[in-house]
Amino acid sequence: MTVADFIRDLPDIPRIITALAEWLACLVCILPVRRREIAGSWKFAAISGAFLAVQCAFMVITDGFEGVAWNLCMATAALLMFCYIRVCTETTRNNAICCCCTAFIASEFAASFEWQIWCYAYDFLKLRQRGWGILTLILVYAIVFFVIWQLSRTISVMDDEFSVTPGETVMTAVASVLIFAVSNLGFLPVSVPFAGRDSLEIFNMRTLVDLGGLAILYAYQSQWKSTHIQRELETIQTILNSQYEQYKQAQRAVDLINYRYHDLKNHIIALRADGSDSQRNEYLDKLENEIHDYEAMNKTGNQVLDTLLTSKNLRCMQHKIDMTCVIDGKLFDSMDVMDICSIFGNALDNAIECELKIKDYGKRMIHVDAFSERSFLIIRFENYYEGEIRFERGLPVTSKIEKSLHGYGLKSLRYTVHKYKGEVQIDARDNWFSLRILIPLEVEKTSFEQNA
Repeated sequence: MTVADFIRDLPDIPRIITALAEWLACLVCILPVRRREIAGSWKFAAISGAFLAVQCAFMVITDGFEGVAWNLCMATAALLMFCYIRVCTETTRNNAICCCCTAFIASEFAASFEWQIWCYAYDFLKLRQRGWGILTLILVYAIVFFVIWQLSRTISVMDDEFSVTPGETVMTAVASVLIFAVSNLGFLPVSVPFAGRDSLEIFNMRTLVDLGGLAILYAYQSQWKSTHIQRELETIQTILNSQYEQYKQAQRAVDLINYRYHDLKNHIIALRADGSDSQRNEYLDKLENEIHDYEAMNKTGNQVLDTLLTSKNLRCMQHKIDMTCVIDGKLFDSMDVMDICSIFGNALDNAIECELKIKDYGKRMIHVDAFSERSFLIIRFENYYEGEIRFERGLPVTSKIEKSLHGYGLKSLRYTVHKYKGEVQIDARDNWFSLRILIPLEVEKTSFEQNA
């Protein structure tokens, strides 16, 4: 065979190479995201190996299929890729479909590109030993899938915070089908428009269309993520402003109550001076003790915390919730007012909402404490709960029907804590819900100074 004949009649891509590309494309999409518990043990390796074996066996067995049978074969290969992603990740179905579509186009590009490089090395560079073919396969796949892995780490549609809508899923699937169809137009009969005339032309079309399609899919996903992040940040900012407005309203209410109690103390003094009736004095003593109890309520040493905790405590008293606080308010002197409102407001609102579901008033309990230990500020919110709490991505899943409109309170809290280089740990066991916050004290001061 002459050089011209070889160029004109490039051999078809071995199906084993395509199967390996499909498996690697799925693997690099799975690795950067949250995987199921099996992914941290030998089971993940076993499942991955099993899928590789099944993928390779299927592609080899179906070698030689043409026309409709070939299209059904590729659809089945894509379905196997989807199953691999779903088994190994905790992502949603829509996210998995979008990831599978991207991985499928990526595998098509990788297989076509690698085979063209090998055919060039085989004919022009005269590297015709099997070892050179294996080395070419390893080098090309290593470079291609390393780039895809880096892209998946930055704009993956299966990360912890991103959820693809059904409309976006349909658009991704349709785009992938069109990319695949256009990239394989060259394999149509010569009598059909847009068909290729020789193998080199067909492979060039396939490789370039797959590359362009892959770039389009990643650009599309990047735009989704940017829109999603912007929307979530706006929601979190709205919650921050809402908590701050609640604090200002609570401050006005608490100030009004303080004025009333101050006037009441003066009335008590006046009533005591009018007579010495023992029953009246007993009533006045009781009333005065209640005033002292109020004055001692939530005196943490931080005015913002005092106001916020008092307003939440009044709500707890209204619903017969026992709320206790042991807080060193001076630890929060360098923290921004809105950040204090976000942390305590969201955490206490979440705890109160949980307690309202408990029918037994004697079990409605909330405890809050904040203290320093080894240069760290530790804030702990604990409350009793009943039933089952399901966690997803480290946060409790809301039990409300409109899930898309709820669950941002704890996200806002976590966002605020991360501003101070802190971490949030949530645990629920033995009917006791615990939210623990750890913030470096030095970072807290530095962050406040930068914000100021």
